[in-house]
Amino acid sequence: MSTHDYTETDKREDVKVLHSMGYAQELERRLSRFSNFAVSFSIICILSGGINSLAQATSGAGGIGIGVGWLVGCFVSLTFAVAMSQISSAYPTAGGLYHWGSILGSRGTGWVTAWLNLLGLVTVLGAINVGTWTFFVGAFGPALHIENTLTNQTIFLIIITGGQALINHMGIKLTAKLTDFSGWLIFCGSILIGIVCLAAADTWDLSRLFTFKNYSGEAGGNVWPAVSNAWVFALGLLLPIYTITGYDASAHTSEETIKAARSVPRAMVMSVIWSAIFGLVFLVPFVLMVPDMDQAAAQGWNVFFWAFDQKVGSGIKELVYLVVLLAQLLCGLATVTSASRMIFAFSRDGGLPASTALSKVSPKYRTPVAAIWTSAVLSVLFVWGSSLVSVAGTSAYTIVVSCTVIFLFLSFTIPIVLGMMAWGTPKWDKMGPWNLGRGVYMLFGVLSVLSMILIFVIGIQPPNDWALYITVGFFILTAIVWFAMENGRFRGPPMGEIIAARQAAIAAAEKAVGERH
Repeated sequence: MSTHDYTETDKREDVKVLHSMGYAQELERRLSRFSNFAVSFSIICILSGGINSLAQATSGAGGIGIGVGWLVGCFVSLTFAVAMSQISSAYPTAGGLYHWGSILGSRGTGWVTAWLNLLGLVTVLGAINVGTWTFFVGAFGPALHIENTLTNQTIFLIIITGGQALINHMGIKLTAKLTDFSGWLIFCGSILIGIVCLAAADTWDLSRLFTFKNYSGEAGGNVWPAVSNAWVFALGLLLPIYTITGYDASAHTSEETIKAARSVPRAMVMSVIWSAIFGLVFLVPFVLMVPDMDQAAAQGWNVFFWAFDQKVGSGIKELVYLVVLLAQLLCGLATVTSASRMIFAFSRDGGLPASTALSKVSPKYRTPVAAIWTSAVLSVLFVWGSSLVSVAGTSAYTIVVSCTVIFLFLSFTIPIVLGMMAWGTPKWDKMGPWNLGRGVYMLFGVLSVLSMILIFVIGIQPPNDWALYITVGFFILTAIVWFAMENGRFRGPPMGEIIAARQAAIAAAEKAVGERH
């Protein structure tokens, strides 16, 4: 569905739904169904996580980590996307998960969901751009004589994160064009890598994809500590699970998407499915290309560059690196979009310090400018500050990043579980046009809970065991803050009579940004 098919009637219907939830159409509806899909597809970015975290599989259980583990992990992520799609159709708002957690549960559950999602998004933005830096240094550092130092990393992060924020600042139209391009780039880049790897492979030994070998410990470059066979396969699932996340961006950009109640849920689900498919398009050929799986495992985190150095000639190799680098830069761009909309939505309801400023929308660009720059600055400060601190010999950055995906998936799980309890009650008695039915939703809700347990259990294993203490500490701290301070202050999203009372304020807010409908 393109913006050319978007009629005035469609627009009025989108605005009517937004008004019914107590919010003004301050952001500009520019995203087509494909554009909404492309935002999530770009954040997932299989050319980022699928490459930078590749050693989690190759230095874990070997080829089977791709041939079987990739599909298992992608299905784990899909369970959340399917369940959330049902809710997103009923409540298509920016900062969707926070809103869902509040409506389907309470002010408290919405507040906790918001903080889990917000912390996850800001830290994952930092981690994505650090991954881009690591790839840049690995691909071009030797030729450019650039070393991997904290100073160089910080300068690089300031430049690219600032650029990503500036593009977001200048309007959703420009951002959408770039994320649309990013979507096609990921498709084409995956095919390019797949063709290059197949052409460079000595043989196409498909048995590698189903061959298990325990490479934990020294054999795998110490990517994982020495563990049992069952654990090493489970740990390898973190490659697809950590890669296939961020699709909540489709919900966060709901208020900028045409026919959001239909477009958002479809985009959310399809971004996961296409990422799973095109991940295989280049990961399977990569496994077939490597000269020797034992040698590949021993390379640890350097496996991608090692394999290309071994098998791919100069020129083609640099072309692949440029495509991957550009895709990773655009991944960060889309993540700024998602994180800033979460900050905007939470601030709109008074959930953050300086909420009045953070919820302001630029009349010229129709974007939440303060929220955009805040997300960018916080992500850089997080990486810089946490890289300077060590806990028991481990960088604080590494410890916090190990919690990032746990936090994100917990922010998915809370509204899903609340939806299971609220289905058919006054809290959720009206479904959106994307309606899976009670049975399918409950099935994927249960699968999501089981998947969350799996993610948490494998996510706190060594070397990420600090994630357990941080997660428990987070819930203790939020409980203290909520009952001591926020419970008496934070009102949550508008509901009931408050929505009716806000209609004049909604009209004024829309007039201030030049919205006409």
